[in-house]
Amino acid sequence: MKALIVFAHPEQKSFNGAMFETAVETLGAAGHEVATSDLYTMQFNPVSGRHNFLTLKNPDYFKQQLEELHATETYGFADDLEREITKLEWCDLMIWQFPLWWFGLPGMLKGWVDRVFAMGRTYGGERLYANGVFKGKRAMLSLTTGGPQQAYPKGAFNGDLDAILRPIHRGMLQFVGFDVLAPQIVYGPVRLDEAQRTELLSAYAARLNKIAEETPLDVGIY
Repeated sequence: MKALIVFAHPEQKSFNGAMFETAVETLGAAGHEVATSDLYTMQFNPVSGRHNFLTLKNPDYFKQQLEELHATETYGFADDLEREITKLEWCDLMIWQFPLWWFGLPGMLKGWVDRVFAMGRTYGGERLYANGVFKGKRAMLSLTTGGPQQAYPKGAFNGDLDAILRPIHRGMLQFVGFDVLAPQIVYGPVRLDEAQRTELLSAYAARLNKIAEETPLDVGIY
């Protein structure tokens, strides 16, 4: 299996960093090929613009989707963007490792999606959802929260975490064809002691060793 792990946290020594390292080491030790996109270390530019492309179809008026279609036809994506799109095309499994910030993706990771999920290359026309470009590939969110677990059920203080994640599961990952696996969630790691953190990392490694056997979620229309 070929796995891509996208890591979006500014501190390597964070618990997110430990989860990222656990995934890289566990999948590699199991014989899988592993590629990474450590966005902060890479100093990835999350801001879209004309710099996404080597040349422009219309230099006078920038419309990103039309330029993405043009770049798809002319091999015209900027080098940093082409590298990331190529990783998407290469992998069988993609994992996003991130902290839940303001009930969504960190800006760095959202900007990666904005730039890398390019029209024409990763979606478009009839190539959506069940007929998506990445049909047959799988994706998983691995994330931490600031609040405790009891704050995230339906009707609780912070609301239903499944509903919070649905725009990512359905509107990003399934939209381009990925089958979505159940998220790996660690609630409030800042409140945990070292033994608890170690236990959670061990459980994550155990899950990753059997990840190929997992059945995707049903994140359908409702």
